[in-house]
Amino acid sequence: MCILLGSSIGHFVVPAFGQTPDRLTLADAEALALRNHPRIGSATFTAEATRKVVDEARAAYLPVVAANVTGADALQDSTIAAGNLTTSSLSTRFASGVSLLQMVTDFGRTSSLVRSARFRAEAANDNLTRVRAGILLDVQTAYFEVLGSEAVQKAAQAALDSRRLTLRQVTALAQSSLKSTLDVSFAQVLVSEAELAVYQAEDDVQKSRAHLAAALGFDHTAPFILVDQDVPSVLNPDVEALVRQALRDRPDLNVLQRNSAASQEYAKAEKKLSYPTVNILGAAGGIPEHDPTLARDDYGAAGVNINIPVFNGGLFAARRTEAALRAQAASKDVQDLSVQISHEVRDAWFDANYTLRRLSVTQQLVNQANLALHLAQARYDAGLGSIVELNQAQLAQTSAEIDAASAKYDYLTRRASLDYAIGALR
Repeated sequence: MCILLGSSIGHFVVPAFGQTPDRLTLADAEALALRNHPRIGSATFTAEATRKVVDEARAAYLPVVAANVTGADALQDSTIAAGNLTTSSLSTRFASGVSLLQMVTDFGRTSSLVRSARFRAEAANDNLTRVRAGILLDVQTAYFEVLGSEAVQKAAQAALDSRRLTLRQVTALAQSSLKSTLDVSFAQVLVSEAELAVYQAEDDVQKSRAHLAAALGFDHTAPFILVDQDVPSVLNPDVEALVRQALRDRPDLNVLQRNSAASQEYAKAEKKLSYPTVNILGAAGGIPEHDPTLARDDYGAAGVNINIPVFNGGLFAARRTEAALRAQAASKDVQDLSVQISHEVRDAWFDANYTLRRLSVTQQLVNQANLALHLAQARYDAGLGSIVELNQAQLAQTSAEIDAASAKYDYLTRRASLDYAIGALR
């Protein structure tokens, strides 16, 4: 098994090779994953970047000031340049100054863009919550998977030890001519089957530990000693209340709702593209070197510009229609996810309820299988039962033990899925 050597995250130190493995509670595992998993970092940086888009949109409210330095060497007596309908004095000069552009109003387009950006920033924050919930679900699922596979491994190993003992007893009896070699063959078959079950259980343990390491954000496994978990309280029987909670708290639904609101605000902004834009303009500076015909060594001007869109080939109309259609599509996405969430919650509740009911039944099954095995063993020892009867009892007892060992952790896993479905994991 691969070991993560000498690494530490926060206060939790991952044991190096040869050290005593650390005890890892579920709460420790969750905190470790939230500090260490790269998906958290990616979602955090994305949320921070999206918040900057709000500042980008708000920048249109602020003045644009630029410093200019211009030098020109013109032909003497030049007055008109090609490409201009108005005369422009082309003169040799060196000038420096500043220019200002301040938007007065665009009739609400910028405010709609700012609101759209804010909704998308809120959606990015909700997406961070969604990523956290997904990681917590992965951690809990992997944690219970390790505990369950280790419990199955213990049950399989106990069954193997028991069958080896039976084989030794039957072999000794056969050597004393008290049992047939057929009984020995049957006992050997059961030992081989138990060995295969142990090998499968060991493989499942290694896979589940690799799954847990990945859920914690590691690229290597570590020999943690996991602390067992108690069975949580009884399920809330009101499924519809859980559905309402999910529709209120699910972060992925909140993401779509925020994005839908952002799309609607953007559609409003695109609708205002055809509105006029009013700007104040100003310029001032000095001309230390200029044509001798100019009387002043400085310049200054201020004005108002009103830009009224008239015709641009239907570009604004197409953008307005596109934005409106995308807003409608986003609204439908919200409705679609709401239906999916309602279905997921009900499915998760039924699965959790089934595994909860299975807990008590599997324990009863173990008790009954143990009793049946005890009776079959007694009958076989007394010569009243066959080795086939004993083998069937041993198989039933092993199957019951494995089912009981996995039932608890199946329920814990289903409860984690239900918590995720209703938005309780954050």
